[in-house]
Amino acid sequence: MASLTDLVNLNLSDTTEKIIAEYIWIGGSGMDLRSKARTLSGPVTDPSKLPKWNYDGSSTGQAPGEDSEVILYPQAIFKDPFRKGNNILVMCDCYTPAGEPIPTNKRHNAAKIFSSPEVASEEPWYGIEQEYTLLQKDINWPLGWPVGGFPGPQGPYYCGIGADKSFGRDIVDSHYKACLYAGINISGINGEVMPGQWEFQVGPSVGISAGDQVWVARYILERITEIAGVVVSFDPKPIPGDWNGAGAHTNYSTKSMRNDGGYDIIKSAIEKLKLRHKEHISAYGEGNERRLTGRHETADINTFSWGVANRGASVRVGRETEQNGKGYFEDRRPASNMDPYVVTSMIAETTIIWKP
Repeated sequence: MASLTDLVNLNLSDTTEKIIAEYIWIGGSGMDLRSKARTLSGPVTDPSKLPKWNYDGSSTGQAPGEDSEVILYPQAIFKDPFRKGNNILVMCDCYTPAGEPIPTNKRHNAAKIFSSPEVASEEPWYGIEQEYTLLQKDINWPLGWPVGGFPGPQGPYYCGIGADKSFGRDIVDSHYKACLYAGINISGINGEVMPGQWEFQVGPSVGISAGDQVWVARYILERITEIAGVVVSFDPKPIPGDWNGAGAHTNYSTKSMRNDGGYDIIKSAIEKLKLRHKEHISAYGEGNERRLTGRHETADINTFSWGVANRGASVRVGRETEQNGKGYFEDRRPASNMDPYVVTSMIAETTIIWKP
């Protein structure tokens, strides 16, 4: 008799050319990922060849009950690490039946910015450091922490090893491999300063693909924690007090910055970011004021600063970039719950298009 595991792992290609496509979208809160699956007659590699689909937007906080249909437009395809074979994950964005992007569709505007000739010619590269916290399911308390109590102070946990310092490595490693399998350009993982907190990095990715890849990496992480019976939190400050918050540091460069003389371009880009500090902060994630306090490797939320190798600044320039006279910089302000479509396109718009 086949077990549940046997049936979940059935290889469809033994008996049919049909595949399963899991359509993924972002729900009404701007952070809740939703997905549902459909059967397709055969393998597909081009998102424009996939059918549009719809869902009940009144159940996701994205449409009223009397006019609830929201249309999914497939935008990017990834290999499905859960079903394997020719099955796929499909990142979608959301539109009204009339073809207008709904208010929570942040991808549409980002794609417009990235396809503008000014931005496209600069080939913006992103490396996003996504921090997150693993929580025990029924009590919403970090993994590895004593129930109702606290572990020893921060210090031994960052990139730590051992059963008393590292909590959830099996989840983290499963996620790392699943992302590589899916075709996400995940470039690394590490344990973070607060116990139970981890980070993965996505990049270098060009333009709109940075947002697609971070969202699908988050989706895969949510699915793996679901299997493990653990909750993943993207809250920027999950535990108050003397514990590090969670961010999504965004590393960025343009073609001009990567070429000789790029350091001057970097400095003028940082100057532009300074002038629009308030606008950026307002778009960099909810609850970020609890994280950006000027402590725990952050700059104060109200003050813009930058420096070479300074992890207490709003923007950090690497020592190597300074020495080479070209390279990239890191915007340390985005919170872990930021929307990568918003953050990546806003940085490009401010540094390339915007004229102060």
